Amino acid sequence: MARVEIYVRGRCPYCVMAKRLLQSKGQEWVEIDLDGQPERIAEMLERSGGRRTVPEIFIDDRHVGGYDDLAALERDGRLDTLLA
Repeated sequence: MARVEIYVRGRCPYCVMAKRLLQSKGQEWVEIDLDGQPERIAEMLERSGGRRTVPEIFIDDRHVGGYDDLAALERDGRLDTLLA
């Protein structure tokens, strides 16, 4: 199973939707709460190429993007391959 990391903030509906999609796939993830760990914002910015929005999702250290990007992978039938 792939290693998934998600940078999130509280009250983020897109974060919730991303986690629901991953949960529906039976996928576990490491959640990095930027509200509780603001020192990790710089890490997220570096890894994501400067993207400031949440969620920022990584699968096996590959930057996937946000929820819309994750949902597009699912629609295109490519998410299962990344999660395998």
